[in-house]
Order: sequence, then structure tokens, then C-alpha cells
Amino acid sequence: MSGRLTVVRQGRVTVLTMDDAPTRNALGPEMMDAARDALVQAAGDPGVGAIVLTGANGTFCSGGNLGQLLGNAKADPEMTRGSLERFHGWTRAMRACPKPVIAAVEGAAAGAGFSVALGCDLIVAAEDAVFALAYVKVGLNPDGGASAFLTRAATPQLAAEIMFEGGKIGAARLAQLAIVNRVVPPGTALTEALAWAERLADGPTLAIGRAKRLIESGFGPSDDQLDREAAFFVEALHGAEAAEGITAFFEKRSPIYPRG
Repeated sequence: MSGRLTVVRQGRVTVLTMDDAPTRNALGPEMMDAARDALVQAAGDPGVGAIVLTGANGTFCSGGNLGQLLGNAKADPEMTRGSLERFHGWTRAMRACPKPVIAAVEGAAAGAGFSVALGCDLIVAAEDAVFALAYVKVGLNPDGGASAFLTRAATPQLAAEIMFEGGKIGAARLAQLAIVNRVVPPGTALTEALAWAERLADGPTLAIGRAKRLIESGFGPSDDQLDREAAFFVEALHGAEAAEGITAFFEKRSPIYPRG
């Protein structure tokens, strides 16, 4: 166990598993740091040809810890920015890694969990997996590169729908939109992702790494968008809308956002 992330080597594939049952694998500082470090290590290890990212306990990732965010909202905005940089360090490590990173999604990939899945090169999802970029539900904006990756993968109209509404989207619809690569029976996402990772790991590693860089450069660097996301997230978290949205979430009521 490394923080709340398990790192297991299976042949030429490194498997990273988010594991925190009480929070449904919510992202915390230890998990973010461990994921970044594991990706950096895998990137430089010639014995690793691919990485699979998944979640334990039947869930991919429930997103950020709202309780922690509520505490950050009452502190200096620089604390929020520092927390975001930890998360974005993980995102940058995924995009900079010259090896393919495959998300194996069971259950929910919500909020920052959806961002993490979008940051991977490929997504394998169970038929009953549910995705939601639900930041707007609590008066926040996406982080983790979600706005960049979603806009690349979808039309602006679809990206707007997903980010404006924050609703749940099934794996089948995302597959139709070519955002999810493969949809498999429940309970088999990791098995399918591992088989795919093993095939890719046995391929021409350097050529795949160059292809990944070409894909990244073809859309322009995601680093700039990560910086914009961080700035907007800090502004949102320390504003009135997020204060009402997060409070309403914990009070289990509909938020009444300020007007004027």
C-alpha cells in the first residue's frame, strides 16, 4: 500500500488501484502523490510497457473529498491552489508518461474521478458504470484537466451539456460518443483492461510513446488548460456559490444560489 493507492506489477504492466472504501475511493493528498510518483517511476522503467488505473470495492472514484474542500474554502486560497497542484501533478504525469495508461472503470467515476478517467489514454468501462462531471452541482468548475480532455473528445455542445448539467452518463452513451473505448460486462473491466495493456506492452514501446506525444501536441498542450482550471477552481471554491452548493450538499437539500 502506498498512501491509499496500491501499486502492483504484473509482467510488463503496472496496475494502480485507488482503495479507500469509506469514501468510495475519494481523492486525497496521499493518493495523488502516490499516483504521480508511480507514474513517474513507470515512465522511466524499461520493464514497464503499460499502466492500468482502477478502483477497488466496485467503484472507480467518487471524486474529491467535499469535506476537505469545505475546510479549504475557509482557509487561504493559496492552500486550495496547492491542493490543486498536487492533483494536477498526477494529471501531468499521466500525460507525460510515454506508456499507455488505461482506465478500468467499475461503478462510479464522479467529479474528479471522471477527470482522472478522461486523463487516461484509453477507457474500459463496465456496462453499468456511471460517469458524472458533477462539479456544477456544488457551484464549482472542473479540475484535473477534464475541460481540456472532454473538449478534445466531444463537440463543444456535448462538453457544455456535460459540464453545465453535471448529470449522470452511462458507459454505453459515452462509448457511442467515442469517449469510452470499450464496454464490457460488470465485473470484467479490469480483466479486459489488463489484457489490452499486456498486448500494448508487448508492442513497440518507443513508437507508442511517440504516438502519444503526437496526440498531445495535436490538440495543443493541456498544461495551459490545467492552469486555467486551477485559477477558476480557486475562484469558485472561495466564492458564494460554492459555499452554498457544498453546504446544501451536506444538509441534503437543494442549493439556493445567490443572485445579483
